Amino acid sequence: MKTRNLAVAGMLSALAFVLQYFEFPVPLMPAFIKMDLSDLPGLIGAFALGPWYGVAICLVKNILHMAVSQSALVGEMCNFILGASFVLPAGIIYGMKKTKRNAIIGALSGAVIMAIFSFPSNLFLTYPMYINLYGMSEETIIEAYQMILPRVETLPQCLLVFNVPFTFVKAMLSVVITLFIYKPLSPILHGGSDRGRK
Repeated sequence: MKTRNLAVAGMLSALAFVLQYFEFPVPLMPAFIKMDLSDLPGLIGAFALGPWYGVAICLVKNILHMAVSQSALVGEMCNFILGASFVLPAGIIYGMKKTKRNAIIGALSGAVIMAIFSFPSNLFLTYPMYINLYGMSEETIIEAYQMILPRVETLPQCLLVFNVPFTFVKAMLSVVITLFIYKPLSPILHGGSDRGRK
């Protein structure tokens, strides 16, 4: 069973890595912020295999992405932190009692926690590291947000108005898709055994 779980986790990690390439810009967001569904396999893995498998899928996805990344590992580190903050609580809550209700509660809780974590992770990690590594200025970053909403004046304001809602919406896309496809996929993920899961 452990071997099968590792194999499934490996396939989900590979799928998450591929999904990172299918990113697209979002209206009303700065051009450097893109939407993707690479957290979806991690959420599915957390439900099917357990919360720590979901975290491992997020980690492997970003380790694979390091080989082709130009973000000096900053993007991968932040992506992992947010992905783990999403799938870990979702998997823990669902694992307590594997019902559809708990799946919804867990996934929604994970989405909220991920959105909340996006504020400090961007404010204290992502943007400061990009500023130091690439010589960017905080003013330049703020100006990118001001092109969309001139009223924002500080980086914390930009993150609260733009990044936190964006991160929540991003997580919710994975939540909605998971709730639609998890039940049909469950027998495959569990090797044909789907007993006790609703």
